[in-house]
Amino acid sequence: MYLDTSILVAYYCPEALSAHVEMLLRRQSAPLVSELAKVEFSSAVALKVREEQLDHTDAFQILTEFQKHLDNYLFTKLPLDSRHFQLAKTWLNQLQWPLRSLDALHLAAAEISQTRLVTADKTLAKTAKAIGVPVLFVSSQTRSKA
Repeated sequence: MYLDTSILVAYYCPEALSAHVEMLLRRQSAPLVSELAKVEFSSAVALKVREEQLDHTDAFQILTEFQKHLDNYLFTKLPLDSRHFQLAKTWLNQLQWPLRSLDALHLAAAEISQTRLVTADKTLAKTAKAIGVPVLFVSSQTRSKA
């Protein structure tokens, strides 16, 4: 499994999907997380602080816990290289997918690593399916089969 940022945020930050994502991830052994997701995760936590959904203390605890999990290999780190950027650009250049650049990179990471993309982003999930990238869309109605 390749986890996009929406899944990581739901796992570490209190959200409607948090319990469901936690159940899903407890059954996985070291799912893939890219360098991109790590940066986006920090950005998402900072946004939650700015929007007053988290205070600074909780945010720092969340960031520390995520880093500790990375250091202890609870996730497999996936570096991105020129192949990922080229594939993302190829999809974007087709001008038919509702992809943002970073989502295209998440899709490319899943495709090149030959893993299933796990996301809570409905548009990204639909696009992954249309392109042919295996995907698990996680929502409050999802019944996990992972």
